[in-house]
Amino acid sequence: MSLLDVNSVSLSFGGIKAIDGVSFRVEPGEVFTIVGPNGAGKSSLFNLISRFYPPASGSIVFDGHDLLACQPHEVVGLGLARTFQNIELFDHATVLDNLLIGRHSQRQTRWFEDLLFLPKVRREERAHRRQVEEIIDFLDLAAYRDRMILGLPYGVRKVVEIAQALVARPRLLLLDEPAAGLSVEETENMAWWIEDMQKDLGLTIVMVEHDMGLVSQVSNRVLAIAEGRPLAEGTPAEIQAHPEVIRAWLGGADEP
Repeated sequence: MSLLDVNSVSLSFGGIKAIDGVSFRVEPGEVFTIVGPNGAGKSSLFNLISRFYPPASGSIVFDGHDLLACQPHEVVGLGLARTFQNIELFDHATVLDNLLIGRHSQRQTRWFEDLLFLPKVRREERAHRRQVEEIIDFLDLAAYRDRMILGLPYGVRKVVEIAQALVARPRLLLLDEPAAGLSVEETENMAWWIEDMQKDLGLTIVMVEHDMGLVSQVSNRVLAIAEGRPLAEGTPAEIQAHPEVIRAWLGGADEP
């Protein structure tokens, strides 16, 4: 059974059709990558899956749950987390504080228990701290744990954003252009993190990415789209050799 089933989804902004009948399935434990030129609708697909936008048509099912019947804030509770093209962190908070914020969706206590700081709250706080420290160790962020986000190098902030998603303990992780703006060495490190998340944490990963070197290294399957429509699906090598994909890249449009 597929973990994620996206079926014939469409999305329009005014008269512009950003997504036009896209379908794909993601199997448990794989890295599935969506590629395409600027304006293809890749990030719009992520926004549909994470419920930022409602589709005009189609269905999205995650682990047997109809995501279109869920509120956006309920998605993470089902086991789905994401990162963004533009890093979304609290700049004037530390790495540790940002990761603790990422655990908010896992809180089980009620407001009056928090207000009284009951033993149940203290136990939960310790559990959250343990989860966060495990991810800090996993992503080698110990040297930055008490530093403000604002003063960190861009590449480190990209890793912190992934860490913030991981502390929610998702089963499906959406990575939106994780290598954007990274150096060659940082991109190589990102490939290692993705492989470790897949193998060591057992995550299923859906990724949007332009760097075909990274795509080829970590992806099990690739979906190519252009102008909101699917072009081809297959292995990284098959996609890079596909004539329709080559034509789309040579004549890529601007992002709507």
